[in-house]
Amino acid sequence: MTIRQNILRTSKVKVAEFHKRIKEAFEVFDHESNNTVDVREIGTIVRSLGCCPSEGELHDLLAEVEEEEPTGYIRYEKFLPVMTKVLLEGRYRPIPDDVLLQAFETLDSAKRGFLTKEELIKYMTEEGEPFSQEEMEEMLSAAVDPESNLIHYKDYITTMVIDEN
Repeated sequence: MTIRQNILRTSKVKVAEFHKRIKEAFEVFDHESNNTVDVREIGTIVRSLGCCPSEGELHDLLAEVEEEEPTGYIRYEKFLPVMTKVLLEGRYRPIPDDVLLQAFETLDSAKRGFLTKEELIKYMTEEGEPFSQEEMEEMLSAAVDPESNLIHYKDYITTMVIDEN
């Protein structure tokens, strides 16, 4: 087998694997089993595939997969090629855990190893691109330690990091 044939074979296997993963993720939200999902579910589907687009990037992605006249639904046939390309290109990669740790340590000026719920809410709603109420609640539900009511960010980061294998 030539190098070219081997590369093509590997590429076909990778595309087939991506198609399988995309189909499985899409089907979770295809409640009517008609190869469509509610447009509001696309962000969840994309993130379940290991991608972490910003809201702006997600908006651009939706523009690629929506119908000419938006219906509120996304068809699998339009989603599959766009999402396959996203995965092949490695777009919307998650932030590496060491960068996340550095960000949390910057917020934790006292170097305590944790942030209070109130501190995190303040930082996430008043600085930079603010989180929505829904995003904040979702983050807090995963980040806050129920026993101490604190965010031990090293532990939280391990739950956020996506396993590539």
